[in-house]
Amino acid sequence: MSRPEHDRRLDYVEFPATDLDATQKFYEAVFGWTFTSYGPTYLAFNDGRLDGGFTTNGPAVGPVGVLVVLYAVDLEAVEADIVANGGTISTPTFSFPGGRRFHFMDPNGNELAVWSDPV
Repeated sequence: MSRPEHDRRLDYVEFPATDLDATQKFYEAVFGWTFTSYGPTYLAFNDGRLDGGFTTNGPAVGPVGVLVVLYAVDLEAVEADIVANGGTISTPTFSFPGGRRFHFMDPNGNELAVWSDPV
């Protein structure tokens, strides 16, 4: 029996948030995500491929053991956009087999990473 295409695939990712307005401004400016507000405690997003959300009614903000990694063609440009829009770099760019990446903290204190192909 064949499985539906979406079976056992990453379908949605949800982050804790402390300030939904700052969150929306940050991810729109840096990554171009689109948003839909569902009231004062929930903000849904789409990155062009994946849906997710930010909630103020979830677990505490901060690194929680799962690292969401985004891809960028120009790693340095994304790093500059992150800093210019209120994010902070938590792990500077480093090389790994297959590419380079850095980690950052968003305005809520969530840690994510961005990777790119090797130079």
